[in-house]
Amino acid sequence: MKQSGFFDVEERLARLSGLGDQLEAFSRTEVFRPDSDGSKGGRPPFDPVLMFKILVIQTLNNLSDERTEYLINDRLSFMRFLGLGLSDRVPDAKTVWLFREHLTQEGVIERLFDRFDATLRNAGYLPMSGQILDAALVAAPEQRNTNTEKADFWAGRIPEDWQDKPSKLSHKDRHARWTLKFTEAKRQDDGSVPATDLAIPVDGYKSHVAIDRKFRFIRKWKTTDAAASDGARLREALLDKTNTASNVWADTAYRSKANEDFMERQGFVSKVHTGRSRISNPCRGISSGPMQGSR
Repeated sequence: MKQSGFFDVEERLARLSGLGDQLEAFSRTEVFRPDSDGSKGGRPPFDPVLMFKILVIQTLNNLSDERTEYLINDRLSFMRFLGLGLSDRVPDAKTVWLFREHLTQEGVIERLFDRFDATLRNAGYLPMSGQILDAALVAAPEQRNTNTEKADFWAGRIPEDWQDKPSKLSHKDRHARWTLKFTEAKRQDDGSVPATDLAIPVDGYKSHVAIDRKFRFIRKWKTTDAAASDGARLREALLDKTNTASNVWADTAYRSKANEDFMERQGFVSKVHTGRSRISNPCRGISSGPMQGSR
């Protein structure tokens, strides 16, 4: 295998452009901002526009922080969108999480994404063909807490020694919750399907999204702890009213009389799946998988 060079990368990027790299049209879009202050010394922080573009990649592709870090290092299209070279430093998953938390706490993330949406519209994008609702579990970063800290955490208290250490408190995730991720047993070589499915404990969050069915862009999203139900989120401003079609597709987790009535009142046409899950009682026929991480 020959060693790749600069022109090999340029040729691959040109091929991506020819295939229709959706991110390329927005890779040079940037509003005016002051230059970063480098007088403070130390390792320079990541550029805030770079970090926001990473959040855009996450939102459009519904990625976890860990998966985002991996794909930025792996995909040339992501690197081009972010303005990164093969040898440039890439923010790790923890850095991405901290940046998003900071924007959320400051209450600006919604306004930033509204401006990004306006950029999409100026480029000619129009949500079409209805929308698809879905939810995905995102594991929280693993934490090393003492038994005393865990007891305070689950009682809704902030551990006493954290209160005097704002930097430590800002790095601790206190909002993630445990849930079970159900995975159907795989079909065996003889064609039979085991009666026992897997239930894997996951500690983290759940990302609820409404996806434009035509272009597969995420139009609306909401983040909850992992224990929150999928169906109830439908009525919490998750549906996109700007879509040119009224059809809404989703799996059986979103089917309820309250949701059907809500969609009818709002002018949407329900295409929510009506089939029953193979697991009618989640407490039966379930084998517990290994615990993932600790708090």
